[in-house]
Amino acid sequence: MPETGKPNYLNTRLPLWGVHCLMLLASIIVSSSFTVGEAITHGLEPSVLLLVRYVVAVVCLAPIVVSNHGFSLPPVARLGGYSLISASTVGFFWCMFEALRYTNALNTSVIFTLVPGISGIYSAIFLKERLGRGRLWALFFGMLGALWVIFRGDIKRLLGLEVNYGDLLFLAGCFMMAAYTPLVKRMHQQESMVLMTFWVLVTGTFWLLLLSFSSLGAVDWQGVETKVWVGIVYLAVFSTIITFYLTHISTLYLGPTRVMAYSYFYPAFVLIINWGLGKGLPPAVILPGVAIVTLATVVLQQESGRVKSKM
Repeated sequence: MPETGKPNYLNTRLPLWGVHCLMLLASIIVSSSFTVGEAITHGLEPSVLLLVRYVVAVVCLAPIVVSNHGFSLPPVARLGGYSLISASTVGFFWCMFEALRYTNALNTSVIFTLVPGISGIYSAIFLKERLGRGRLWALFFGMLGALWVIFRGDIKRLLGLEVNYGDLLFLAGCFMMAAYTPLVKRMHQQESMVLMTFWVLVTGTFWLLLLSFSSLGAVDWQGVETKVWVGIVYLAVFSTIITFYLTHISTLYLGPTRVMAYSYFYPAFVLIINWGLGKGLPPAVILPGVAIVTLATVVLQQESGRVKSKM
């Protein structure tokens, strides 16, 4: 029986190696969003920045949805499901942009590697997904590597819980994001992934309107820098529409835990992106932690494949 619990016809539409390639692409795009977010987060208040990002994404996706599916509101129950999914992502992204005012892209990318473990717990409880001993060990070492980077490999910092406000805020966001893929798997009812992505973005826009309503009047729109607008468009098209779509599809094939495990690649990708942008490399003491979380995702995917083959 497939791990996702979805009909077998999915496997005839896209080979498994192709799904992993899609998730690798999504991981690279998401990794770049940490660096882009760090560069533009001071340009607008986080909730307003996110609102503009979601509005741009909805406007870009709407013509595709209307031309292929027409326009009609989903049933109330399904709309409620989309709202739950978008609530988890909106809460996470707000925490991310606010946190990047106090911490950096590498820290947030590494803290995000805690999400697969949390998501695995959610899936085990609510979706009855079997993790297996191998995957539990991989999740454990992934978390260990994340803690290594957060506390700079210093046991005294760990015992003293010496962590900045931005890191703690982003950690809170990770608990919300961990519910994302389990909710996608639970709420999907065989509708088109484009349609599901669209309504998740629409309901997310509604949450952001509520969140940013009191701040909109104070925004100096003419004073917003060009690089902020460029960053928002990039995040809307690539880090929102494309990654949401790829993640939704991949979750149906691989299951929530394996999809979220790709976040273990984020720190390594962020290091490469920052190095390519001329920002240099971080202190050598944190590199073992980055290596551990990168290795953990490879082990986790292999163990997940073995568990799936036995089911």
